[in-house]
Amino acid sequence: ITRDSLYENVARDVLDYVRRDMTAPEGGFYSAEDADSEVPAVAAVYDRGTEGTRLDRGAQSDHDVGAQRAPLQKAEGAFYVWTKGEIDAVLGASAELFNFHYGVEANGNAPAGADPHGEFAGKNILIERHTIAETAQQFAMNEEEVVAILTAAREKLFAIRSKRPRPHLDDKIITAWNGLMISAFARGAQVLDDSRYLAAAENAARCVRDYLYDDASRILVRNYREGRSTVEGFADDYAFVIQGLLDVYEASFDAQWLRFALELQETQDRLFLDAEHGGYFSGSGNDASILLRMKEDNDGAEPAASSVAALNLLRLARLVADETYQKRAEQTIAAFGVTLTRIPAAMPQMLVAFAASLSKPQQIVIAGARDSADTRALLREVHAHFAPDKVLLLADDSENSAFLEENLEALRGMKRIDGKATAYVCENFACQEPVNDPVALRRAL
Repeated sequence: ITRDSLYENVARDVLDYVRRDMTAPEGGFYSAEDADSEVPAVAAVYDRGTEGTRLDRGAQSDHDVGAQRAPLQKAEGAFYVWTKGEIDAVLGASAELFNFHYGVEANGNAPAGADPHGEFAGKNILIERHTIAETAQQFAMNEEEVVAILTAAREKLFAIRSKRPRPHLDDKIITAWNGLMISAFARGAQVLDDSRYLAAAENAARCVRDYLYDDASRILVRNYREGRSTVEGFADDYAFVIQGLLDVYEASFDAQWLRFALELQETQDRLFLDAEHGGYFSGSGNDASILLRMKEDNDGAEPAASSVAALNLLRLARLVADETYQKRAEQTIAAFGVTLTRIPAAMPQMLVAFAASLSKPQQIVIAGARDSADTRALLREVHAHFAPDKVLLLADDSENSAFLEENLEALRGMKRIDGKATAYVCENFACQEPVNDPVALRRAL
């Protein structure tokens, strides 16, 4: 939306962290890491010596693995924070620039009032306090030089940090949270044009299918840890995973993910749909101890299952041309009409679905081989535009395309022109003149 590289960098940092530290061998994503971690009772103080970085006052270096360790205690953020002495010792001549950019101070940089227990006393939280441009101006350098110095500095500090005791890992693989993370990686792959993120999304989708889903009953379980949970999934597990699968499909054009999404939507409707009043109950009703089935009506830290499901249904209606999904989406939105009228701020995600239900369905069809350079160029142009209500399809004469053509007759006539990948921008499959040049596609969008 803004094309500000700051947001790209933050997104990449988050996705890279999850890939590196929060991904299970099965491909799914772990739940959380603790805020607290172990720290030496006496803080390490770095000093520059002729033999390189060492610790003053005889305290143990992170490098001296076999040395005696001081008694350990836990503190919030201990894994991530630094004293100025530590940074100066590790970075040497580049420390001054690094400290300016990240606001490192001798007495620590935790904001006043933000550290009631004194856990950050003398410690620095590495937050960018100045832009690259400001840092470049301060040190009379060009921005490329600053980026190179900061990158090298972070790598050095990361190597030191990796030897610290890590925070405790909650290694449950929770179905709903994996659905949300699959969406993040799939959308990140599109916007950032990074195949590593698509691979992470697809690996997690396979994990859900292989470890969190029972083929015989077509039911999701709630979580996995050293074996599949016996607790059946809730409505949010289905809604969030379906959303993730639709995002993976639009990033990969692999029809197996669309088929799986349709299969899960059928189960979600069977187990959770309030066929009389609309919307989705949180639980399936199979638990006799639950006397009253409730519907979540708040999009808080996590969106309500019905809010996500409404948008999923709209997307499915446009992907497979089935009015049943459209009507069910409208019924789901209507079920929360009182909340949307009286306190709309309680359900912002449902408002997104409501807005989408009023929009003219936009389809963007790329006719071309999935991995060809000209197809990728057109896809990059599509991904560069914020169009949240669009449906993106690929017509490539493959089995994946044939699956769509069973329901979307208009797709059958969309072919490459002059042997080149061609884009069709349509509303209700009433299409503009096809184009096969990214610049022309930009104008059409």
